[in-house]
Amino acid sequence: MPELPEVQTVVNDLIHAGLIGKTICSADVLWNKTIGTQSPGDFVEKISGQKIQNIRRRAKYIIFDFESGMHLLIHLRMSGRLYISPASGKRNKHEHVILHLSDNHDLRFHDTRKFGRMILTENPDSVLRKLGPEPLSDDFTTEQFKTLLKSKNRRLKPLLLDQSFIAGLGNIYADEALWEARLHPQTVASELSSRKAVDLYRAIRKVLQKGIDNQGTSLGSGKSNFVSAERQQGNNAKNLMVFRRIDQACSCCGSKIKRIIVGQRSTHICPKCQKNKIY
Repeated sequence: MPELPEVQTVVNDLIHAGLIGKTICSADVLWNKTIGTQSPGDFVEKISGQKIQNIRRRAKYIIFDFESGMHLLIHLRMSGRLYISPASGKRNKHEHVILHLSDNHDLRFHDTRKFGRMILTENPDSVLRKLGPEPLSDDFTTEQFKTLLKSKNRRLKPLLLDQSFIAGLGNIYADEALWEARLHPQTVASELSSRKAVDLYRAIRKVLQKGIDNQGTSLGSGKSNFVSAERQQGNNAKNLMVFRRIDQACSCCGSKIKRIIVGQRSTHICPKCQKNKIY
């Protein structure tokens, strides 16, 4: 599933492609579940004529703000992709919603597994209000993070994946941040010292920013693997320290990377650098 860096990469691509200022002239809905409970007719009627004022990210959501005050929220889920294509381009069978733009191009939502969603709404807070803070925001401070950790008697790995605790992290960057901070994923959050909490804060921001700088993480060439709106794979895989590096040497100590299960999620650690102890 695309995480914060991958979603931000898509947003950056769409802005770079000049979508801001364009108008959505019409739309085709080819898989009704992509737009949730809204009827295709209602979705097409309301999105037609909408002028794009801004494109931004919140957690793992791509958000189109329209001049009318409406908003389109897009969650890519497991395999969703957004492509810009000439309007005359042949439709792929996995393109489930097509937005026809005012410059004879389409914005096409491609989703092999059909889990992705589009939500057209006047009130984005109805969807976004339960999300935790943005980890790269200037407003997200070490003191705020330490306070949040102290209030949680939960293991670090499941906690970091909880979008109501902190927004945008998934399996890849949670594993990478925990290795960077030299913390075992089963460590209880409230037991962290102030120093280790700061280490984790810095590690989260470091691995996420690195992922953005490298246009996301792609882990192969499969149909559900991350590809940007410019149809490019991300370059961050070469920077991963533990994720899917089972039995490879830790770059810090040389020990073999291991895979364990924490909270029913596959988790990658260095057993020497990330010892299971209280900090």
